[in-house]
Amino acid sequence: MILQHTFNIPEEKKIRLIINSDTKNEADDQYAIVHAILTPLFNVRGIIGAHFGEHRTKHSMLESYEEIKRLLDLMNLTNEICAFKGAEKAMPNEQSPVSSEGSEFIIREALTDDPTPLYIIFLGPITDLAAAYLKEPAIAGRLTAVWVGCGIWPEGNMEYNLSNDIHAANVVLESEIPLWIIPQDVYVNPRVSISELAVKVKPHGDIGNYLYQQLVDFNLMMNKRTDWTNGESWSMGDSTAVSVLMDSHMFGYEMKPAPRITDDMRFLHYQNERMVRWYHYVDPRFTLEDMFAKLKLHYGA
Repeated sequence: MILQHTFNIPEEKKIRLIINSDTKNEADDQYAIVHAILTPLFNVRGIIGAHFGEHRTKHSMLESYEEIKRLLDLMNLTNEICAFKGAEKAMPNEQSPVSSEGSEFIIREALTDDPTPLYIIFLGPITDLAAAYLKEPAIAGRLTAVWVGCGIWPEGNMEYNLSNDIHAANVVLESEIPLWIIPQDVYVNPRVSISELAVKVKPHGDIGNYLYQQLVDFNLMMNKRTDWTNGESWSMGDSTAVSVLMDSHMFGYEMKPAPRITDDMRFLHYQNERMVRWYHYVDPRFTLEDMFAKLKLHYGA
């Protein structure tokens, strides 16, 4: 099934997109993936399953990969968009890439002759980009990476996506790859209530029902922990990566010198020439309402 959008986008505005996601880590990656697929501005070239450490499972990448395939099946897009396996674990150091079919796909897509701009959104650790760059540095000038990750400027702090591969983060931060960072204090802001999802997501096809139910189930499981959410809300943090590619949020970022990350995820500031785009604001209303609207347009009654 090829998606039929209700409006046209000028071809010169469209971009190629690769999604790299630790999809089964929790419950909002799934929303970001579906949002991206439903966005006509994007030509989704493939989706890479990422690992999320070994805190809950020894097979986190494979679980992410299977979840991606489940989403594509529910959207009847299994034959339209390819899923790839990413690295099974973090890099052991900054010189040793963990190769995977996902990193090989990044290299192939970056080095094609297609003049359409290539972007890759990373919704978990950035392992596969670091591996691709270490193997083929020429990709640096042929793609832009958007990462939902990193702690709060300027000191840094514990942040989950970063924690799952600090070595990879340092490789990319010291590379010449154009990098947009959506840090923790920004990506937490697109908050939803579960009631809102019941009204605006659940009714819209098999995919809407699945998106809603898997979040409800995960929320119930995780709220047995006292340090989790309040019980009736969620942050759609990963959807911010979709949002900044739809609209750059011109006044929502600054160019900052790339920090180096310490083992305890603090920022060291001495790279004065390597600059990255650091977001301080992504519009939650724009992000969430566009996702809800696209689900209704494609799967509404």
